[in-house]
Amino acid sequence: MVLAVSTLASCGQPTPPSNGSSAAESSSAGAAVRPRVALVMKSLANEFFVTMAEGAKQHQAAHQSEYDLIVNGIRNETDITQQVALVEQMVAQGVQAIVIAPADSRALVPALRRAQQHGVVVVNIDNKLDEATLADAGLRVPFVGPDNRAGARAVGEVIAKRLGRGDAVAILEGVPTAFNAQQRRLGFEDAMRAAGIRVAAVQGAQWEQDKANTVSAALLREHPDLKAILASNDSMALGAAAAVRQSARAGQVLVVGFDNIAAVRQLLDEGRILATADQHGDQLAVYGIEFALRLLRKEAAPEDRQTPVDVVTAR
Repeated sequence: MVLAVSTLASCGQPTPPSNGSSAAESSSAGAAVRPRVALVMKSLANEFFVTMAEGAKQHQAAHQSEYDLIVNGIRNETDITQQVALVEQMVAQGVQAIVIAPADSRALVPALRRAQQHGVVVVNIDNKLDEATLADAGLRVPFVGPDNRAGARAVGEVIAKRLGRGDAVAILEGVPTAFNAQQRRLGFEDAMRAAGIRVAAVQGAQWEQDKANTVSAALLREHPDLKAILASNDSMALGAAAAVRQSARAGQVLVVGFDNIAAVRQLLDEGRILATADQHGDQLAVYGIEFALRLLRKEAAPEDRQTPVDVVTAR
């Protein structure tokens, strides 16, 4: 049920700490022991997270003397139970830090609280954990990632320039309980509101291409006046673009996305996708890993760090 890849500079698999010991205690055997950092991501079926994993592996290969890396991902975007299990597995294996892109902004908090209680440094990337849930749990977890709302608003502004006041658009959102899904929807809505463009529908497509294709096809039938589909990630944008072509409305209904995965670049050049946002997925995990290492060395306070996000259009 779980896709897992390990990248370890030392030989063999990690050894769980003895009963009653914490990850911090297991790392105190000597200064020569490199800290083990676990990268826990969402679906490795999503090209964005594959890119994130590759960036992390390349960073570790260039810094082998500094840390060991374990890379994990779940099978699909909604496999929250398995992501919780991965966090618990990493704690049992005695890692010193977990860098996590949570599939859900609330459901992962209890497992991460247990990780911190075992002395594990936790850094949140990509999808921000819910602040109220963290507060209720008495948990402080730094977020290292982009301003998703600002990024989506900037992408929305690109499409707004091609539309007129009163035109109808639809928004495809990801998992509704994910903070980044909520923020991207809000950013799209900000841009449409400012331009006087009507949001005719908001539909969830779970971040998935096939689901987005089905939902977009239905939206195109139900809203014959639809002028654009704003997808909250590129996988959904690919599904929406395919639905537009299948409906014979190519050139009449615009599509935008978010993530700048390789699969959208040809569609950008062809005009089938108008714009996307690049949150530099190959570096996002690296930012989190580097911050986790600084926290382990007591060189930084656990504070949020904002990372870049840029609008990408046709070359």
